[in-house]
Amino acid sequence: MEPTQEDPHIGDLIVDSESLQLRIRELGEVISKDFNGKAPLLIGVLKGAFMFMSDLAKSITVPVEFDFMAISSYGSATKSSGVVRILKDLDADIAGRDVIVVEDIIESGLTLQYLLRNLKARGPESVTVCTLLLKRGLQRADLQVDYVGFEIPADFVVGYGLDVAERFRNLPFVARYIEDPES
Repeated sequence: MEPTQEDPHIGDLIVDSESLQLRIRELGEVISKDFNGKAPLLIGVLKGAFMFMSDLAKSITVPVEFDFMAISSYGSATKSSGVVRILKDLDADIAGRDVIVVEDIIESGLTLQYLLRNLKARGPESVTVCTLLLKRGLQRADLQVDYVGFEIPADFVVGYGLDVAERFRNLPFVARYIEDPES
């Protein structure tokens, strides 16, 4: 019912905006308890995680700081190229810090595995992972994901920060992407 943009590429609703906001508040409460007495650094993985990280940060009651990384394994495609590049590195030194990596979506986990290796080499006190979406059954990397918003089917999805060639990030919900609406 929720999709409001008239676009044949926007398919079935996967997570509505109300459910997104409710779950993000729940994640914020759990993170606040887990990091009581600490001031974690939230590292948002750009560009997809920016909306999630913004709402998540507002739900966390302990002091937090922000930094961002941009990594790419997609380009403008709907399938990962398998080659990971850091397009924007951190501004902050994370040595001795409690770090929470904030991801929009985890699919194979290979990009995140690369990112975590890179971050752990910088000497943080701890590194945890919070993802809004986890695609069921696609993980090819053995990862510990500490906080998961929603497990979703293996469909390609858009909305709430997730895009195809920079489109659809502004949708307040997550929906299945239809690559060829005519078929």
